[in-house]
Amino acid sequence: MFRPSVLSFNFDCLRLGLMAATFLFIGVQTGLASEIFTQHKNVVYAEKHGVALVMDIFEPKGEKNGYGLVDAISGAFYSDRGKLRDHEKAKIFDVMCSRGYVVFAVRPGSVSKFTAVEMLENLRAGFEWVNEHSGDYEVTSPDLGMVGASAGGYLACMTAVKSSEYPETKNLKAVGVFFPPTDFTQYGPFQVDVKRDDPISKAARNLFFPHNYQRASAEEVAQTLTAYSPAKQVTEATPPFLLIHGDADLVVPLQQSALMRTALEEKKIPVELVVKRGGGHPWPTISEEVILIADFFDKTLRGVELSE
Repeated sequence: MFRPSVLSFNFDCLRLGLMAATFLFIGVQTGLASEIFTQHKNVVYAEKHGVALVMDIFEPKGEKNGYGLVDAISGAFYSDRGKLRDHEKAKIFDVMCSRGYVVFAVRPGSVSKFTAVEMLENLRAGFEWVNEHSGDYEVTSPDLGMVGASAGGYLACMTAVKSSEYPETKNLKAVGVFFPPTDFTQYGPFQVDVKRDDPISKAARNLFFPHNYQRASAEEVAQTLTAYSPAKQVTEATPPFLLIHGDADLVVPLQQSALMRTALEEKKIPVELVVKRGGGHPWPTISEEVILIADFFDKTLRGVELSE
């Protein structure tokens, strides 16, 4: 099986890594999904550049608990339906809906059309739609949780650290993410410079300076990469976090979640980092860790203490 090196953090290699991740999921059944949730497909939540932005809504068929979760659907900064299927194969919707959560699986757009900055704007538009329409799905609490993985984990982290600055995300109260990039100034042992041609720097260039990187000053580049590195933007208003990361991840190094944990701890934000021994990007039994995130939401959003 293809295993990318740390230097392979560019979009072509990330897509290959995600293909490998899909193969890891082969044989993992999604369960009797039709008995657990009703899936509302391609609900339009906004329009950008003449393109409809859509989400799928997973509504429990059993008893609802009154809470909603936003799932940032993105892998390698692409948000095609295949990325949503990856979340389904990981049993995110089965697990969360079985606990009574309504899941709003927001697709914020792909790097072929949008920058990372625009994807974050799109996600906030998704939150605005959820806040306006969640009652239609029997979500009674104003408090929301957020989940994401890989690029979606980055978008969730970035949304969380800026949540208090935007009215549509002020009700984000808990974040559970898998293996997120969190620092674009230093990725593993490598310094990022969008004017260089190494894979990591080119990836950051495509996300933040797709058209004008040659004209950007060193100061502007440094300011932008810092401003869009969630580990460098944590505030006292950032919501609690659960981070889950494999120690054998060769796509997003464990260092990225460790940096986020340290930044949260420095601001005295509740945070836990769960390290999956031997876990790659992702791993075959990741649904077991999805249960940990559901437990985290139960405790942090609903105040439910689980017995040992």
